[in-house]
Amino acid sequence: MRYWIETLGCPKNHVDSEKLAGLLLAQGYAPAESAEVADLVVANTCAFIEAAREESIETVLDLAERRRDDARLVVTGCMAERYGSELAAALPEVDLVAGFGESLLATPVTLRATPRFDLLNLARPAVSAPWAYLKIAEGCDRRCGFCAIPTFRGDQRSRSSEDLLAEARGLVAGGVKELVLIAQDLASWGHDRRRARLGEALEVLDEGGSQPLIELTRRLSDEAERVRLLYLYPSGLTSGLIEAILDSGVPYFDLSLQHASRPLLRAMRRWGDAERFLERIAAIRAAEPTATFRSSFILGYPGETEDDQRELLDFLDEAQLDWAGFFTFSAEEGTPARDLAHQVPHELALERLREVSERQDAITAQKRDALVGTRQRVLIDAPGLGRSVRECPEIDGVVLVDRQLPVGAMVECEIVASHGTDLEAVVR
Repeated sequence: MRYWIETLGCPKNHVDSEKLAGLLLAQGYAPAESAEVADLVVANTCAFIEAAREESIETVLDLAERRRDDARLVVTGCMAERYGSELAAALPEVDLVAGFGESLLATPVTLRATPRFDLLNLARPAVSAPWAYLKIAEGCDRRCGFCAIPTFRGDQRSRSSEDLLAEARGLVAGGVKELVLIAQDLASWGHDRRRARLGEALEVLDEGGSQPLIELTRRLSDEAERVRLLYLYPSGLTSGLIEAILDSGVPYFDLSLQHASRPLLRAMRRWGDAERFLERIAAIRAAEPTATFRSSFILGYPGETEDDQRELLDFLDEAQLDWAGFFTFSAEEGTPARDLAHQVPHELALERLREVSERQDAITAQKRDALVGTRQRVLIDAPGLGRSVRECPEIDGVVLVDRQLPVGAMVECEIVASHGTDLEAVVR
């Protein structure tokens, strides 16, 4: 019996798919070369915003056409968890809709049954790339105005440090050189364990509320050559965490800012403003001038004004981020922002998105051009493709290298050219 898993959405979903693959392997399945030859075809869906849901449905319908007549088609992931019975009724092509922790091999009558396994803590199979995501928590305790994730992922549930260290050691033993830590709210890892009195010595550092992620980052940095942190809520970026990130040798800061306007951020139920963000970025650059910054921003949130747009443009000019992603607001069911007054017309939101994207694209190109002539230590991810500490896998640009360099090698290179977001390097 062979399986095929099609994964949509964020890196957290990709980790879920790896763990589901590990479970299927333990149940006697083997990976298939394609969906067309698989006995079990699985769509791990995303439900974050409307565009992601549309893509998920299109993918499910495409898989329904591509699978063998006798193959089983299962939909799992965020859409399955959020819209279970509705999805099953709307997609007769699907054999089973299985939410988080529900068996992919069950019969449809078991839909929405009590979870049979803990997806977060499942073992995972060996990975083929020299880097891997390490999912350290599930869910989120924050209630941002635009985000529906807590409604289907639940409150934050952190994995124990010992489980994480064991998984990290297994990945490193399998050839992984870079661990990429992910969670909905990475900086808050361990706080829920502390509140529930489940914290280990590593996680409950003192009664004053020290940040557990600091020590976890240091411990994992002793296990792998690189440790990269993604999705940091800005108020969680403490001086201690900044120091731990800089000490890790991967001065890469992925900050979830969402906007620069203080009134708009308060409407989003978010912390911070342009001034505070710039102060923090400047402090990091003072400590490490080569630090790399990425963030994401929402355009068209209800109540957004032209003044807010100008403030975001000014912020981008001053912050000089290396990377940024921009998204238009999506009115999600179950979120406070869905019913707010002063909704921004979608076409206006798109116009604002195009404006900030053009501004940031020019900044990113300049930042990449400035690296020509520098020397960088590059991890070879695939034949001809590598990354320095400045590039996160799958979301940033890459470094083009000699295809003969072995995958998994760490190579000292000189950057000789810039091609938009990508760099070209040679060994000298």
